[in-house]
Amino acid sequence: MNYFEFNKKFPTELACIKHFIEVRYKGNIGCRHCGSTKVYHRLDTPKVFQCADCHNHFSIFKDTIFENSSTDLRKWMYAIHLFLNGKKGISGLQLMRETGVTYKTAWRMLKQIRTAMSSDTMKGAFEAIVEIDETYVGGKPRKGNKGRNDKGESTPNKRGRGTNKTPVVGIIDRENKQVHAKVALPNKDGKKLSGKQLLSILNEVAKAGTTVMTDEFSSYNILSKNGFIHLKVDHTKEFTSGINHTNNIESFWAKLKRGVYGIYHSISVKYLQHYVDEFCFRYNNRANANTFDLLLMQTIRK
Repeated sequence: MNYFEFNKKFPTELACIKHFIEVRYKGNIGCRHCGSTKVYHRLDTPKVFQCADCHNHFSIFKDTIFENSSTDLRKWMYAIHLFLNGKKGISGLQLMRETGVTYKTAWRMLKQIRTAMSSDTMKGAFEAIVEIDETYVGGKPRKGNKGRNDKGESTPNKRGRGTNKTPVVGIIDRENKQVHAKVALPNKDGKKLSGKQLLSILNEVAKAGTTVMTDEFSSYNILSKNGFIHLKVDHTKEFTSGINHTNNIESFWAKLKRGVYGIYHSISVKYLQHYVDEFCFRYNNRANANTFDLLLMQTIRK
C-alpha cells in the first residue's frame, strides 16, 4: 500500500474504525456483554458502540494497543503504514516529523507496534532442516573501549564470542523460510550462550528429529544428545559444504544489523527483544501482500 492508496482507504477516523471492525469482527460486530448484534455507534464517540438490547456500551478497541489512546486513529494507521513500508524500520524522530505527534508519543506508538509484531504461532512448527546461529548486538569495539567480564574485571571489548555485547540466537527453517530469534541474557552463573540456553530456544520452535545445521561452536554439541540430528560446518575451513551451511540465518543477521546500525543506532538491552521481533515479523511476512491487516489482528492482546 502506497501513500495514495492509504489516503483513499483511510480518509477519516470513521473509515479507520470501519476497517478495524472488518478485520477484527469480519463485519459482524456483537455486544461484548450479551452477544446481541443489535449495536450502533455512540453519537458522541464512534469508537464506542451501544447495545440496543442490554443497553451496555463497549469499545471495539478493547484489549488492543489502541485502547485508552487519545491519539487520532488515522495517525495510528499511518504510523503502521510507514513502519511496514520502511524496509529497515522507522525512527521515533522520523515518525514524530511525519505525524506531528510528540517524540514521547511517537516512541510509545512504535513500541506498541513492535509488541504486536511478536508472535508465538511458530511454536513446534520447524521440523525439516533448520539453521541455528548467534550474533552479538552492541557498539563496535574501539580502541580504549573496555567492558566487563563475568567476574566484573575490565577487559577489551572485542567482536564475536567472548564479547561484552548482547547475544541473540536465531533459528531459520529452510523449507518455509520462517525465522525465530531470541535475546539470550546471561544465565544464573553469568555465562552467555550455554548449551542449555541454545537447546531451550531451539525447543521453542523445532520438534525432536529435526536436522539442525550449526557452526563449530562447542555449545551446540548438546543438540545431538537431545533428539536432534546435528550437522556442522567448520567456518575456519569453508562456509559451505554441500547442504551444510548457515547462510540463510546469517543473511537474516545482515538485515537485522543494517536496521540497528542504520536506523536505530543504539538499542538498550531492555527493549532489544522488541526490535528482534520487529525484524522477524518483517522477514517472515516479506512476501505477504496482506501484512497491514495481519498486524492489525496481532494488535489484539490475547
